[in-house]
Amino acid sequence: MKKVLIAEDQAHIRTLIERSIEELEDDGVEILVAPDGTTALSTILEARPDVVLLDVMMPGMNGFEVCESLRRDEAARHAHVIFLTAKGQEYDRARAREVGANGYLIKPFDPDALLAAVRQALGFVDE
Repeated sequence: MKKVLIAEDQAHIRTLIERSIEELEDDGVEILVAPDGTTALSTILEARPDVVLLDVMMPGMNGFEVCESLRRDEAARHAHVIFLTAKGQEYDRARAREVGANGYLIKPFDPDALLAAVRQALGFVDE
C-alpha cells in the first residue's frame, strides 16, 4: 500500500491538504498526518511513506531539518519530498533543493495542482 504523509502544524491547513488529496484513498493510498517536525520524522522512519508533504515552519524540527534527516536514513531516503509552505523566497527554494526536496509548492496552494503533484510522485498516470 502506498502512503502519503502530511506534515503540517496548523490543523485547518492540514485538513485542507487532506481534502485535496483524499480521492487517492480510492486508489488504495493511506494518508498519514503529523502535527510537528519531530512527529513527522518519527512517522517517516516508522511508516516509510512514499510521499511526504512537508511544511517548513513547524515546532520541534523545521521541514528542512526533517528532510535532511530522512535523506541520511538508508530506508527512508526513497521518499518523494514536496515542500508545501508559505515561504516563497528563492533562498527557501534553494535551501529545499540543498536538503534533497523533490518539489516545492507555495501556500495558498491550488488543490488540483497539489493532487496532480502527489499523483505524479506516486507514479500514477492519469488517463
